[in-house]
Amino acid sequence: MERKELVFPKKPFFTRGGVKVPHHKNTANCESVVLTDIEEVILPMAQHIGAHCKPVVAKGDKVYVGTVVGDSDAFVSAPVHSSVSGEVKDIITMTLPNGVVTEAVVITSDSLFEKDPSVKPPVIESKEDFLKAVRASGLVGLGGAGFPAHVKLNVPKDKEIDTLLINCAECEPYITADHREVLENSWSIFSGIYAVKEILGVKRVIIGVESNKPDAIKLLKEIADNKTADPDDVVRVLTLKSGYPQGAEKVLIKACTGRVVPAGKLPADVGVVVMNVASVAFIAEYMKTGMPLVRKRLTVDGSAIKNPQNVIVPIGTPVNRLIELCGGYKEECGKLIMGGPMMGISLFEDNAPILKQNNAILGFNKKDASTAKGGSCIRCGKCVEACPMNLVPATLVRAAKKNQIDVLKEYNVMSCMECGCCTVSCPAQRYLVQSIRLGKAILREEARKEKGAEVKK
Repeated sequence: MERKELVFPKKPFFTRGGVKVPHHKNTANCESVVLTDIEEVILPMAQHIGAHCKPVVAKGDKVYVGTVVGDSDAFVSAPVHSSVSGEVKDIITMTLPNGVVTEAVVITSDSLFEKDPSVKPPVIESKEDFLKAVRASGLVGLGGAGFPAHVKLNVPKDKEIDTLLINCAECEPYITADHREVLENSWSIFSGIYAVKEILGVKRVIIGVESNKPDAIKLLKEIADNKTADPDDVVRVLTLKSGYPQGAEKVLIKACTGRVVPAGKLPADVGVVVMNVASVAFIAEYMKTGMPLVRKRLTVDGSAIKNPQNVIVPIGTPVNRLIELCGGYKEECGKLIMGGPMMGISLFEDNAPILKQNNAILGFNKKDASTAKGGSCIRCGKCVEACPMNLVPATLVRAAKKNQIDVLKEYNVMSCMECGCCTVSCPAQRYLVQSIRLGKAILREEARKEKGAEVKK
């Protein structure tokens, strides 16, 4: 596609749809607390989009912080590392909160956190070295999607990338983990940005931050305007309007560049790579230390949590251990969510392990957890107005319930990013996004059957 001369926008471009939701950024001023006392971690082999890893350790093996415990030969995958030192207690099969069934390595911690002797900074002499190092680090998208970072950075030769977008919008209510990343780790963010910029050869870096984080914006601009930190003046901060889902990848691209990612296409198709702010900070730290992704910063909050705060914990830490770190429950928990209230997954029990891409654990009391029954569609069009992807949610819901595959395809159900704006905006309080997920599942099953039929032929 033909592109205009690159400029740094002074204000965000118009984006359609979205909803206004309460911020509830209660922990924005809470400095992250590091958990060092952990008895056991559970490390699932599916902590990313793509092929599951296979355990490369056995029961009784001694492991250290940074020891590879799971890996795969597949390109779209990322290794899993031990986040503690200790002994492999067991290899189990478990069901993750999203319904995925996978193997998991259970490790009993010796509380010493001894580093694996093989951990050392990678030697980077080429783009190939960089991509291998990123894969070896186990990095996946830390903003929630969990896409292996080395795959995203391995841009096809026929794609011309001119813009790197750093996602610091953090538009979900309650979550402040990325906000704290900026305040506590800003120089690593810029070091990581320059490492990725050099590999991709981009001419423009835009850090998108919502306006409800003035201290983060101020700090990032101070560094970006520093000639020593940004000698080429290619990194700029763009203040975004505060609204949901401002941090969604395609919405962010439109707000920061004015470009529209077509249905079925990727950001690279419009010359953009998007990375979470914590992801680029991790890359900088990995290049210095060689320590793979073994810890995660996340927000623990909600009306049922006694002392909401941001925590840094070993990956694989059980959720109930985080709750204990935050003083436990101050009243009975009616709903526990892994992630934000808009796109998070409800947990049936609080012993699920923290995964690489988790950014929050939210616990709500029974009153806040109560949900409406939902009524009949009144054809008001509010869901259409709120949809950032310009879809017709009510039509998709009807098609899903009636199993109308042609309608689901015609109205592009697979473009839905399941942000929940339609559900929030519905005056009848219908659970639209849940039905749309069903529609997407119907299409996937149909595609699977068609592929099976072709193979038989």
